Amino acid sequence: MKMLTRTLIAGLMPVLLARDAVAQETQTAAPAASTTAAWEFNASLYGYFVPQDRNFALPIVTADHDSLHLEGRYNYEGIHTGSVFVGWNLATGDQFKVSATPIIGGVFGDTNGVAPGLELTLSWKGFELYSESEYVIDVHDSSENFFYNWAQLGYSPLDWLAVGLASQRTRTYHTELDVQRGVFVGLTHKNVSLTTYVFNFGWESPTVIVSLSAGF
Repeated sequence: MKMLTRTLIAGLMPVLLARDAVAQETQTAAPAASTTAAWEFNASLYGYFVPQDRNFALPIVTADHDSLHLEGRYNYEGIHTGSVFVGWNLATGDQFKVSATPIIGGVFGDTNGVAPGLELTLSWKGFELYSESEYVIDVHDSSENFFYNWAQLGYSPLDWLAVGLASQRTRTYHTELDVQRGVFVGLTHKNVSLTTYVFNFGWESPTVIVSLSAGF
């Protein structure tokens, strides 16, 4: 009987040791897999309805992987003009959060140049200040260099609602104002947002911008 018991134990020992080794490998590999960063994509389409000028669409697509930021735009720096950017995501803060993405890219089409810029977000509780700036250096004519800026300060009283103020400096279309000022209302459902902006109301005929964006 003792001999049979010893034989069974001796036969089971390799199986038990192999099981423990597999379990240890699984536990070691699991944390590495969980830390792998996934790609995040966002697509936005802005419809510009400009009085006494052409209406146009402005698409923006972004892709982020860990700290890497990639972005493409069309009709942003000018009509029939595209741009592509690469940047680096930086973030800090807990209750008061700061996110900054320095970018640099190329502009091509009716305008051709190099564009360094910065995308900045400051958020605290329900408030958020967002700004995107770039300085386009025209490679053909330095007198065409231009500073672009879009900024908005919003407040979200509800998870699905945001209201606030906005401003922009652009030469994609022309108005009598160097810096345009306006208000906005945004609605969000899951990963889709619909926002309406009204610029220049009270100063001149208002420009209306409607944006639809989705993240995935």
